[in-house]
Amino acid sequence: MTTKAAQKEKRVFTGVVVSDKMDKTLVVETKRTFVEEKLSKILRTSKKYKVHDEQEQAKVGDLVEFVEGRPASKTKYMYLKKVVKSAAALE
Repeated sequence: MTTKAAQKEKRVFTGVVVSDKMDKTLVVETKRTFVEEKLSKILRTSKKYKVHDEQEQAKVGDLVEFVEGRPASKTKYMYLKKVVKSAAALE
């Protein structure tokens, strides 16, 4: 018999850090491009997530990978997995 935690697979997101001014919290923006079916038009959307960063290792401009988890506060339910590329490496 499997547990609920094992059944539900955690979604992994990637995005760029927009703000790191809060204590142990990052604001990360993800961008998504897709084709809208009715009009056959390419659409671009973005969404911002508040991500919990316990060690405060990510800085503004870093490309990060984060996963969803249990809520840490009212608006924060994502947790930092790793820093993929630092801002200095992206430039």
